[in-house]
Amino acid sequence: MAWFLVRFQFSAGSAKSMIEAPTDRFAPAKSLVESFGGKLHHYFFALGEFDGVGIAELPDNKSAAAFSMKAASTGGFAKFETTVLLSPTEGEAAMKQAHDAKVTYRAPNQ
Repeated sequence: MAWFLVRFQFSAGSAKSMIEAPTDRFAPAKSLVESFGGKLHHYFFALGEFDGVGIAELPDNKSAAAFSMKAASTGGFAKFETTVLLSPTEGEAAMKQAHDAKVTYRAPNQ
């Protein structure tokens, strides 16, 4: 299973609906993640650019993309972003792979 950061901004209609009839939002989010074979570990409301964040495990990138498309297709969000997360061990392995790569890359401005 892979880990993902989910950030979302509710649409104006969703915000209005939640104010008019406050409801639990964790349960539907958990159900959505589980329907794609995942597990929702954390769900928080947030202040700032995004109204909330979640940390979820999903089987793979394809499942995460499908989950994101399903959520976004509801029209309940103005923004919906899913970001792959790497463990510290995976990050270190990526550093080693970059170090060992036998390729020279020249930036466009060089």
